Amino acid sequence: MSDMTTIASRATSGPDTRHARPNAATIAREQGVPVLDVVVPVYNEQAALADSIQRLHEHLSTQFPYSFRITIADNASIDDTPSIAAALAAEFAEVRSIRLEQKGRGRALHAVWSTSDAPVVAYMDVDLSTDLAALAPLIAPLISGHSDLAIGTRLGRGSRVVRGAKRELISRCYNLLLRSTLSARFSDAQCGFKAMRADVAEHLLPLVVDTGWFFDTELLVLAERSGLRIHEVPVDWIDDPDSRVDIVATAKADLVGIARLVRGFASGAVPMKVLTAQLVAAGALDRPTTRHGSPTLLRQAVRFGAVGVVSTAAYLLLFLLLHGAIGAQAANLVALLITAIANTAANGRFTFGVRERAGAVKRQFEGLVVFGIGLALTSGSLALLHSVSEAPRWVELGVLVLANLVATVVRFVLLRGWVFHPRRTSE
Repeated sequence: MSDMTTIASRATSGPDTRHARPNAATIAREQGVPVLDVVVPVYNEQAALADSIQRLHEHLSTQFPYSFRITIADNASIDDTPSIAAALAAEFAEVRSIRLEQKGRGRALHAVWSTSDAPVVAYMDVDLSTDLAALAPLIAPLISGHSDLAIGTRLGRGSRVVRGAKRELISRCYNLLLRSTLSARFSDAQCGFKAMRADVAEHLLPLVVDTGWFFDTELLVLAERSGLRIHEVPVDWIDDPDSRVDIVATAKADLVGIARLVRGFASGAVPMKVLTAQLVAAGALDRPTTRHGSPTLLRQAVRFGAVGVVSTAAYLLLFLLLHGAIGAQAANLVALLITAIANTAANGRFTFGVRERAGAVKRQFEGLVVFGIGLALTSGSLALLHSVSEAPRWVELGVLVLANLVATVVRFVLLRGWVFHPRRTSE
């Protein structure tokens, strides 16, 4: 008990002076319900289910000082998963099984969390890729009321992750995309190790549209923009080589979800003011703190486009002036280098509103890294063109313009989500 209390006392999300929420353990004791409800969504997991639930139950029974429940949420499995889940529920008093006739991890979590009587709800993947030692630090600030949501992060300091380079790259690119499009400040949206207070879930869940893998991201974005406190816990995580996640289909769904949220926030279709008012009325927030981003994505895109038009015009002019003297590749290098330095400085001040001199050298260095990526795109396109045929000047210019359009999108994502991201420039 003392370990959980110590963790809770340290687990604040920064210099937040809002009062702590009612203690979840006290609420559970008064209502005669478990403090924690851990949901394990499963689909055709007959091979792993029994061992994972037994391990989880053993850990909670011996290491977790409060009452708990484990809910197996079966997503329309067609193998022996339902019968194994029923047997586990019969074996352990703290385990129950719920059957859903439709697939979707988000659908399962929504169904169980919205009906759970526990004051703290959580979920983890059935493969238990995350070390269970991180469960206490995840739950403690929610029980004490110092945080509203808690997430495991594989991308923070102190995390130890074992997985392939491909999945590592995909994960980091996805979180970079979230930072660049939705100004997300949390570090890891996809880790299957999350928890939140049920009274907060009551207000957030009705606004979460996605029923699949994007459910986590949508929930976190809504929580963060409403001003709720999200606590991050570095985790030890080992990739499951038998993962059934369809990376391509999941990536497409994530892109659709991101676009939907961007449109929703821009148009007002996502009722953030209503959500914030509900949270204030419920005592989750002391005052309205909805964060819409400053400036907005649309305004930043317009300003970035204006800087980009000037930069591209200057780049093309320099390229034409230098082409005859030093050749196409050298002209491309010099023109792109000069305009990249000016572009980074202009975007930092004009587009992203970063005026602090501290860290300017570091940001320029990172801007040069972004420049290098742009150089690879434009030089690569020129090299490919010249390897096919001797192209006339107008074809060269056309290819460069197209390559620069692609490089511009990449540059915007990297500048907004990395170089000038609020989480980094405010540190």
